[in-house]
Amino acid sequence: MKSVTALPPNPLLFSLLKILADGDFHSGETIGKQMGLARSSVHNALQQVGSLGLKLHSVRGRGYQLAQPLHWLDAAQIEAHLGAAKSALHMQIVDEAPSSNALLMQRAGQGAASGSVLAVEWQTAGRGRLGRAWRSGLGNALTFSLLWRFEKGLSALSGLSLGVGVATLRALQELGVSTAGLKWPNDVLLPEGKLAGILLEAQGDMLGPSAVVVGIGLNLSLPLAAREQIDQPVSDLAQCGIQLSERNRVLGVLLKHQVRMLQEFSQHGFAPLHAEWERYHLLQQRSAHLLMPDGSSVTGIVRGVSDDGALRLETAQGVQIFNAGEISLRSA
Repeated sequence: MKSVTALPPNPLLFSLLKILADGDFHSGETIGKQMGLARSSVHNALQQVGSLGLKLHSVRGRGYQLAQPLHWLDAAQIEAHLGAAKSALHMQIVDEAPSSNALLMQRAGQGAASGSVLAVEWQTAGRGRLGRAWRSGLGNALTFSLLWRFEKGLSALSGLSLGVGVATLRALQELGVSTAGLKWPNDVLLPEGKLAGILLEAQGDMLGPSAVVVGIGLNLSLPLAAREQIDQPVSDLAQCGIQLSERNRVLGVLLKHQVRMLQEFSQHGFAPLHAEWERYHLLQQRSAHLLMPDGSSVTGIVRGVSDDGALRLETAQGVQIFNAGEISLRSA
């Protein structure tokens, strides 16, 4: 994806957008009185709406109206879908941050509890794998991170990113999405293109203990302007009939399945998830190219993954094993 960094919006803007979130018209005068602001201050702050991927109508005599209602994340609504996982999580939702992963990694180093969740409504420097930017508009995606602590060391966490993919597919299936699949090592795809990305960052010792921040960005309803900023085919849950009003349910179900998987992984590692991951892999038993960091490529037939999550590719020289690193997998 294009490496574009968004400017942080005026903090006042989020307060105004929460008033406008219902999709009705609100006069500048009424908003000003409610906020204790001059009408000119309201007008000036709302000039930034377009930078958040939103469209605002301004009609003389009626006021301001968002083209579509905003559905803000709400901790209580999210927790209603967590089930038994609720007791394992500590939820925080913030309006704006450069990156949920970066902020939660910082907090992990300061002793944040395992199960800490940070959901960000608007990321100004969201990151994906291989240093790519993750782009989305306010309210049309989910961008969140989950901290999990392990007694085991970093050496025992091989395959965890693939486990996160399995948990994501389980959640999508519960939500009624049956057409999603995985691409090694950690892309979540629909037939039309990329639906979600996964980014894991870890800290700790090789022998333990260790901590991992799991970052997930998932497209809910990408407008055309956002799609034009992305340099690969993309998709969203709207194409599967899931509405933006279901944001909180989607996040709750995703977190529930991540917690179940992380608890399982803590005990048994990736091996019990191995066969399930291969069932979800869209390039399983298909010809594919591996793009290497030095610009070279390797072609072969995908023969699944090892118990530590490395790709098994059958080439003319036999089956070779590749770890993720800076490698990209493409269909042949």
